[in-house]
Amino acid sequence: MSLQKTPPTRVFVELVPWADRSRENNLASGGETLPGLRHPLSSTQAQTATREVHVSGTSEVSAGPDRAQVVVRVSSTKEAAAEAKKSVCRRLDYITQSLQQQGVQKILKQYIRHENNIVSFHLQVCITFTEFGKMQNICNFLVEKLDSSVVISPPQFYHTPGSVENLRRQACLVAVENAWRKAQEVCNLVGQTLGKPLLIKEEETKEWEGQIDDHQSSRLSSSLTVQQKIKSATIHAASKVFITFEVKGKEKRKKHL
Repeated sequence: MSLQKTPPTRVFVELVPWADRSRENNLASGGETLPGLRHPLSSTQAQTATREVHVSGTSEVSAGPDRAQVVVRVSSTKEAAAEAKKSVCRRLDYITQSLQQQGVQKILKQYIRHENNIVSFHLQVCITFTEFGKMQNICNFLVEKLDSSVVISPPQFYHTPGSVENLRRQACLVAVENAWRKAQEVCNLVGQTLGKPLLIKEEETKEWEGQIDDHQSSRLSSSLTVQQKIKSATIHAASKVFITFEVKGKEKRKKHL
């Protein structure tokens, strides 16, 4: 008996996109499928299958305070109430005139009286500034021109609600822009074209107020400079986003005949 040689076996493999299907659907079709194996897409489905790139983007933005409040206290002690009030009002008129010349309009006046053996008359003016350079000039001017009966408090810096909300929104937008740039660079690297965003999700947000260093924080707040106070009141906002973009193939340029 002569033995016939069996011809060698050749295996051809074709790589096609895979479609996610559950194991239950595979069993329902009558065939036993190993876990993790999936059926290939048809040629039509393969052409229309969406290709995606998933990227994350982060950002950190900051904004200094946009308001500062200074309290000016004027007091006078006289034997007669009328004389004490007249002395205080004379200084108040000078302060008000100085503020009006600088275009500072918002002034809150609060009168406090104490009666004892003598009459002590006190007046408090709260001034809100939006320009910190102008604030320093006015405060220095008043200290120079008025006597010790006028006391000017250190400025208190703060943020309006609208400025804080704008900062949060800016942090998110910058994070989205950074993610888009990253996806654009990835597609350029692999010779593809970045398509429209399919999903944009803000995953994390953080917000904190700037702090001065330990050496400065050990000092009294009133001894800090204006710049140190502004730095301490500066708000920082961070955002992290996750975006899914559609990926398109490189568009072939048509040859003009």
